[in-house]
Amino acid sequence: MKISKLQNQALELLENLIMTQSFSEEEEQTATLLEGWMHDHNIDFERDSNNIWAKNKYFDEAKPTLLLNSHHDTVKPNKGYTRDPFKAEILDGKLFGLGSNDAGGCLVSLLATFTYFYNSEDLTYNIIFAGTAEEETNGKDGISMMLPIMPNIDVAIVGEPTLMNLAVAEKGLVVFDAKVVGTPSHAAHPNDNNCIYKSAKALQWFENFKFPKLSEILGEVKLTVTQIKAGTQHNVVPADVDLVIDVRVNDRYTNEEVNEILQKQAPVDEIIPRSLRLNSSSIPLDHELVKAGISLGMKTYGSPTLSDQAMLKCPSLKLGPGDSTRSHSADEFIYVKEVEEGIEKYIKLLEKAIK
Repeated sequence: MKISKLQNQALELLENLIMTQSFSEEEEQTATLLEGWMHDHNIDFERDSNNIWAKNKYFDEAKPTLLLNSHHDTVKPNKGYTRDPFKAEILDGKLFGLGSNDAGGCLVSLLATFTYFYNSEDLTYNIIFAGTAEEETNGKDGISMMLPIMPNIDVAIVGEPTLMNLAVAEKGLVVFDAKVVGTPSHAAHPNDNNCIYKSAKALQWFENFKFPKLSEILGEVKLTVTQIKAGTQHNVVPADVDLVIDVRVNDRYTNEEVNEILQKQAPVDEIIPRSLRLNSSSIPLDHELVKAGISLGMKTYGSPTLSDQAMLKCPSLKLGPGDSTRSHSADEFIYVKEVEEGIEKYIKLLEKAIK
């Protein structure tokens, strides 16, 4: 199939995805749209919950397997929107609409790329496409559900907006709930164990603490206190202060190691990780996909933002049309040209790496 025809069909699909509500855990209708593409292009596929996936026609278990993955769920539109988030409208080369940039442009570009290679018999890799759900909430019925169902994956391209540059590493995430405990009392009486004053010292410690191991690609581990809660009324010293700490983990630490360090050193009475499963991810710089991308003029960098890469156990590359700074923004958009060029560049990348 001609690339130009795939580009036009991909943009039409993207417009339909934008016009179809697909908040996380509510992706039934967009999954059906992806099914329609598969039917229209005579691609054998499977649907598990709201996840649509397919293997290339000449899948060979003796070959390694490349996963092309992106998500079709969206966040809810924020209050800053000045246009209808579900109206797909092209103005001055920009396609506006919720999910256009994150990650609809990537999704349809990868799907078009998979379709381009679907009938190829001379590939050195198998290809699996997976359009998955619940990425925005790290839900249990998204990519994590699919990994045991699909064949073993050796390497993956995860479609997220990177301006078609190569995110060769991505920070992991651990969110901690911490507690500073003191002595509750009436505000009129002396209290030398006021948890709010104690929490001020803990906050200063978190602000100044540095994990010593720096990553060449991802830099330092980023620790940020993002929430604080205490007290119910003006004349009562509360019993405790609750803190929430967001930790973005580089590739020099596992999430378990970060947890162990904070358990031992943080000056709080309790600190509990919500989950340790969202680890950092990366791909060797000498991998065929990376070398092919560099030869096409793509730049490499480390990404601070989380994606479904965190669920994968294999080397993975984050790559896609669009700009991450537009994600979750009001009046979200992607340039039509970005989608068209994204499809061309994905195809050129795979032609160099796996043909």
